Amino acid sequence: MKLIRKLREKARALNAEIFALYLAYRHPQVSWVAKLIIAITIGYALSPIDLIPDFIPVFGFLDDLLIVPAGIALSIRLIPPAVLAECRAKAAAQFQAGKPHFRYAWLIVLFTWLLALALVYMMVSKFFRDPVT
Repeated sequence: MKLIRKLREKARALNAEIFALYLAYRHPQVSWVAKLIIAITIGYALSPIDLIPDFIPVFGFLDDLLIVPAGIALSIRLIPPAVLAECRAKAAAQFQAGKPHFRYAWLIVLFTWLLALALVYMMVSKFFRDPVT
């Protein structure tokens, strides 16, 4: 029971951190590079589609254990500390008042996967292009 309680607390903390990143994404003092990384991180974290499906033993959960925390850590490093503290306080207040809802979260997920598809298309088209003679 203690393990389950601890896991729930970690999940709540992760949700609050993702919501703080969402608030930072909307903040005017955050650079466009940070906003791009935040959008990709939130999109991947909220997306029902994984790069490695969860049914593949060990590797399925490895992307959730590595990619999402790495994206969150990179996003946090790119956000100014004062802005991050303000967004974390707002997120904590929202979670204490009740679980906030992401009104436009589906747009972030869609943007992330469209960006990923565009990158794959560019790489594939470059690979299969006829060589210049």
